[in-house]
Amino acid sequence: MTPMSVYSDSPPRAGSVGHDLIGREQECARLADLVARVRGGNSETLTLIGEAGIGKSALLDYVGDRARGLSVIGVVGVESEMELAYAGVHQLCAPLLEHVDGIPEPQREALTTAFGISSGRTPDRFLVGLAVLSLLSEAAQQLPVICLVDDIQWLDEASIQTIAFVARRLRADAVGIVLAQRDTAVQADLTGLPRLPIRGLSDVDARALLTSVVTGPLDESVRERIVAETGGNPLAIRQLPLGLKSDEMAGGFGLSGLGALSARIEQSFRRRLEPMPAATRRLLLVAAADPGQDAVLIWRAAEQLGVVPADADPAVADEFVSFSGQVRFCHPLARSTVYKSAFPDERRAAHQALADATDPAANPERRAWHRAHASSGPDEDVAAELERSAEYAQARGGRAAAAAFQERAAELTPNPERRAERALVAAKSKYEAGSPERALRLLAIAESGSTNETLLARVELLRAQALTKLTPGDEDLLLAAAKRLAPVDHRLARETYRDAFRSAQVVGRLGRSGATAEVARAILASPATGPANACDGILDGLATVIVEGHSAGAQLVMRALVELRDNEPCTEATLPWFPFASKAALDVWDDESGRALAAQMTAFARERGELSSLQIGLIVSVGHLVFAGDLAAAQALTDESALIAEATNLPKPAYNQVMLAAWRGQEEQVTSMIANATPTAIERGEGQWLTQSGWVESVLNNGLGRYDRALLAAEEGSRYPNELGIANWSMVELVEAAARSGQPERGIEAARRLSEMAQASRTDWIGGVAARSRALLADGSAAEDDYRLAIEHLERTSLRMELARARLVYGEWLRRQNRRVDAREQLRSAHTVLDEIGAHGFAARARRELAATGEKVHSKARGSQADMTSQEVQIARLAASGQTNPQIATQMFVSPRTVEWHMRKIFSKLGVTSRRDLPGALDSAGLAAVIGRS
Repeated sequence: MTPMSVYSDSPPRAGSVGHDLIGREQECARLADLVARVRGGNSETLTLIGEAGIGKSALLDYVGDRARGLSVIGVVGVESEMELAYAGVHQLCAPLLEHVDGIPEPQREALTTAFGISSGRTPDRFLVGLAVLSLLSEAAQQLPVICLVDDIQWLDEASIQTIAFVARRLRADAVGIVLAQRDTAVQADLTGLPRLPIRGLSDVDARALLTSVVTGPLDESVRERIVAETGGNPLAIRQLPLGLKSDEMAGGFGLSGLGALSARIEQSFRRRLEPMPAATRRLLLVAAADPGQDAVLIWRAAEQLGVVPADADPAVADEFVSFSGQVRFCHPLARSTVYKSAFPDERRAAHQALADATDPAANPERRAWHRAHASSGPDEDVAAELERSAEYAQARGGRAAAAAFQERAAELTPNPERRAERALVAAKSKYEAGSPERALRLLAIAESGSTNETLLARVELLRAQALTKLTPGDEDLLLAAAKRLAPVDHRLARETYRDAFRSAQVVGRLGRSGATAEVARAILASPATGPANACDGILDGLATVIVEGHSAGAQLVMRALVELRDNEPCTEATLPWFPFASKAALDVWDDESGRALAAQMTAFARERGELSSLQIGLIVSVGHLVFAGDLAAAQALTDESALIAEATNLPKPAYNQVMLAAWRGQEEQVTSMIANATPTAIERGEGQWLTQSGWVESVLNNGLGRYDRALLAAEEGSRYPNELGIANWSMVELVEAAARSGQPERGIEAARRLSEMAQASRTDWIGGVAARSRALLADGSAAEDDYRLAIEHLERTSLRMELARARLVYGEWLRRQNRRVDAREQLRSAHTVLDEIGAHGFAARARRELAATGEKVHSKARGSQADMTSQEVQIARLAASGQTNPQIATQMFVSPRTVEWHMRKIFSKLGVTSRRDLPGALDSAGLAAVIGRS
């Protein structure tokens, strides 16, 4: 690659690079160190935060100067370009596209589709992020890369998210990213990235800068006033004196009434603009109105307004703008000042000229956007063009851009009914793009312009979804929307009932009393119509469980689960049902269907690169793995879910982390996680977390043998049985804690309910658990019969954790019957499994019981993990299962070079020299259980 230096919004200025930057010694040292580290093969990211004019652009110029000989790529955000999908990413990647053939094919397809180079399936934005990461990594293998992004707050949303994704995932690549961001426009997507605040110059440095730009005499009082009022802002210091007459400079009268700092800077640019000829100002307006900075296009448009090349001379001589190559203003505020200073009809004329000069085949979105800005009122032709551009943006994965086009199309639509339809489409896009507040505004437009009941019902649904997004857990809004949809769109109504049921489950005890039952009754009052559907069967079955009990509804759910599992593969249409179905399987104790559905969902989401759906699939899968006694695999999926949360800024509550800690007997971690997460969960209205907390605390304390504490926690976890799932599991812990604490009467009702579930579901899982629970409260031969029955049921499942616990409590009972030989057999088997899978609390309990029978036993000697990090363990696991570095990189959201870097450390820590040796080394380290799992 040929080294390139592309400066941000202006070419290097005297005093803007190198050692000539006044008062920026510390900042320059930090940035010089960043460049040196990238030269040395390391990754570095830094965000410069400060007000307009504080010197961020000059510091980016400094980085570009220090990085000579490297590949330096400049990206600049322009406010008018914020709605053009992936415009910023295209600036970033355009110089690197010669390397695109070196990245994995799915990523290459996503990137070229996002850029409109090729047509394909709408790319997931996170897959585009992986593609950019791989492209940078590939380019950096030839020459270190420095990316300079100025005014990132003005990039389009898709580009901001992509750059943030890449910045978080850089590890062992020779890539540096330096971002410049206004302190008044902090982007949530950039939260957590390393920051360097850029503040005003000291008074001494401010005076030195002022002296360098003012050549004539300056009263000391005026000098001090400028220094004081600019707050050390370099641009203000440089710009305020420009355009002032000598008498104004001498007396300071020209400084009066300048208002806020940004207004002062804009006024200084306005003073420079006013003396220029009208034709020059027209040229500058055309340049300011076009975000592409393409000089050829700008000149073509300006010619339509009577501008000739000589008209640029006054602006160029004043260093207000440069027309060499791309059009560059001396500062972003100069651009915005030109645009805001023009009259509305002048701005419309500039946009119309740009629209006429833009090739509709090459840049349809940009042309439509200019036409929209050129319109002074409703225009169906322009609205239709915007609508087509929205479809094009949507196909490239630009949800936010599509929403912006649709919103403007609605505003320009003359027909009220058609405007309402477009406003609804725009609102849905705004909601899906993460702007529920803007969606609500558009819904008001849609509602006021239509009398169509189907459209109005959809408006009510989307309003409910947006309000629920802003204030989680309000199932009443969704329920009302479902009822209104039922007569006009039955399928959408059923999906809305599903979401209302799920919302009621999440809010749980923190919601209105009886909310889940009310939703269930409404579902049953609006039964499915048309051909039998597995998803409908699951929904109706769960509603029946709530209203009439497990005996009436469990088999309905289970039959529908089998139908979905075996005959309806996971597709784009059915994907929203799979998390609901996987959870329903746990509710009715159908582990086989639950595991299969979670695996289908995970595989589908992984193949398509849909990380938000993949995260849900991983979370659901962990519960099944825990009961199967595969804590190592459960930890691997939990870690992968955490990686997705980190990479995508899509955090999820710590349900899986706290569950794993409880089964491992890690009291300090459980206590800390519950204490940290509970206030936030209550604030969100997430009562389900409180049920989860009760359950995991009961598991923890039953494992540690603190049965009084376990009993209190389990009673709290099972207090609201309509929460299903977790509440059911809490009943299991309640029975054991009650029996072992000498208060069996407190477990009788829970044991009865578990037996009722066993009769209804008829799976070996609940059959074994219910029998074990009855045995704990029984005496004599009845107890032994139920213990044996529990083991018989659970031996037919893959639920090693449940079987080991059944053997543990049976062995404890046998010891108390003075049948030590029989007790040792059960306890020995329980201890072996519990110790092997890492359920340390329960394993220690089994060990104590064995000691009480007269048998000494020790924990199985485990190989050392050699201080491997969680990420190294995951990479080693994937490599041992046969995956290549690019495949591992895709799954781990890092570059292949980072995987290679980790593999060298893994080999060193495990003492191996090839991938063939990894399975044996992982087995010795106690990690073989996770090999090959997805």
